[in-house]
Amino acid sequence: MRRARSGAAAKPRGQKRTGASRAPAAAASAPGAGRARTPAGQTGGGSRAATRQPSAKRRPQSSPRAPEAGPGEPPPEPPLPPPPPAAPSASELDLGEQRERWETFQKRQRLSFEGAAKLLLDTYEYQGLVKHTGGCHCGAVRFEVWASADLHIFDCNCSICKKKQNRHFIVPASRFKLLKGAESITTYTFNTHKAQHTFCKRCGVQSFYSPRSNPGGFGIAPHCLDEGTVRSVVVEEFNGSDWEKAMREHKTIKSLSKE
Repeated sequence: MRRARSGAAAKPRGQKRTGASRAPAAAASAPGAGRARTPAGQTGGGSRAATRQPSAKRRPQSSPRAPEAGPGEPPPEPPLPPPPPAAPSASELDLGEQRERWETFQKRQRLSFEGAAKLLLDTYEYQGLVKHTGGCHCGAVRFEVWASADLHIFDCNCSICKKKQNRHFIVPASRFKLLKGAESITTYTFNTHKAQHTFCKRCGVQSFYSPRSNPGGFGIAPHCLDEGTVRSVVVEEFNGSDWEKAMREHKTIKSLSKE
């Protein structure tokens, strides 16, 4: 009985030793033993891809070119242009012996460099002319125009001018400046559509327009000018009801919009 028990007890111990001794060998000889220890999701090709990711991230940094947009992506924005150079001041201009006089004039008149230049241009650019200002009735449209203080007015009797009493004087486009109200202006045309009859959307007043006789200039309504700049007015009747004949016979009206 003692031998049976000792034999039975020895057999299990021998089995455990046999299994324990074979496990390392089996683990070492198994082809997938090394991969069995890696966590899920990092086996096979995934582990190789993970090792390549750092090198892929370094490639754009080493490339001197900007990254190109992929399919379906907007193109990269172009670089911003350099800012425009600042306007020169009086100290940066070569005024010579007139520098002291210029700076004294600016201080006396309390003008900036730009304001002093504007005053000079307004005085001498259009010699013999004055700056008129005007606009519509509601004030939405305002303009300024350089013209003589003695105005030559055309009183046209064409179908539309007769209806709206369109008396006007003509100036080149370069002498006219719309100060405000571009969004408040609407235009009516008819027949040849060369004349652009512009008027205020709100009050309906036409203070200026582009006439058929001078499409490169503006016809200004003298009754829409502000008071104080008109010295005299001369009115000439123009037979717009027979427009082609009147234009052939008139000697100067075509040139009124030229510089």
